[in-house]
Amino acid sequence: MSVSPALGCFPNGIWAFKRKPILINTERGALILSASMAGIMGVVGISFALLSNSQAILLDGLFNLIYVIIAVITVRVSRLVTLPDSDKYPYGYAYFESLVNAGRGLVILGVSLLALGDSLLSLFSGGREVSAGMAIGYSVFATVTCTGTVLLLRRAHRRVPGPLLAADVENWLINALISTTVLLAFCTVPVLHYLEWHTAARYVDPVLVTLVVLFCLGVPVRMASVSIKELLNRAPPRQVREPVQQVVSALLAEHAVVGHRLRMVRPGRTLYIVLYLELPQQGVLEGLAEQDRFRQTLHQRLQPLVRHLVLDVVFTGEQRWLSQGNGTQHPVNSSS
Repeated sequence: MSVSPALGCFPNGIWAFKRKPILINTERGALILSASMAGIMGVVGISFALLSNSQAILLDGLFNLIYVIIAVITVRVSRLVTLPDSDKYPYGYAYFESLVNAGRGLVILGVSLLALGDSLLSLFSGGREVSAGMAIGYSVFATVTCTGTVLLLRRAHRRVPGPLLAADVENWLINALISTTVLLAFCTVPVLHYLEWHTAARYVDPVLVTLVVLFCLGVPVRMASVSIKELLNRAPPRQVREPVQQVVSALLAEHAVVGHRLRMVRPGRTLYIVLYLELPQQGVLEGLAEQDRFRQTLHQRLQPLVRHLVLDVVFTGEQRWLSQGNGTQHPVNSSS
């Protein structure tokens, strides 16, 4: 059982996957694999939940079905972010990645809280009787297939890294860990019945749901929080900013600029950098050709750090364009 997409796998699935390695050599192929597994697991989970009367398995099945819907959007976005900008989207599609991950986190959080409320009600109303055999069978299936999917997606992520696939890898890893834990917990149900602790056995399922939700609640919160900050144009984390700042400072040390200001945001996988340079009236980076060479040099030095980079360099002779308001607190005289 898990709070993210759990995995289903059919007998020849992995071997068919090996015969067509293109599936794990592209981000789109890996995302389609992840969505397919989640869809299978959703159907299997709902079926086993109805047969076993387990809320924990039902929660897992619901998460997977919801995930399939999100995954369809994710696959579409994975293609969009590789396209150039357009008149309709002049800044490209990078923010779509953050939007998808924010939506995914909020949906998982919402369903988790609903499941938590239901399990707490069950705890205070005498628990819930489940079919141990069905529950154990499903947990074995989920544990094996989740682990297999984690390995496949990790291999794909090493070849084609990206935030969409990284989120999937994290989800499936949690699935594998939780499925293993739930399997061990469901194995205690027949033991409790054997010991004639029937009342205790009724609490295994709601306790499992409560613990799983509480354990994993931080994942959707973190996912949504990071993505929403990206949508709000918050500066990227320090480990992203500092290497860029060091490259910029090293290049500026070669030129006697009066001042500079560096701004950057990172929606999804794309880092947008705007560097404002205040130049003296003469002697430094004079002429378009020299300025273009400066921009090209900076771009080349940043490329090893940033795979997806959009770089703008603004040259000015006035300090006000380096200010926090980007010059807006000192409006240009329209009559000049």
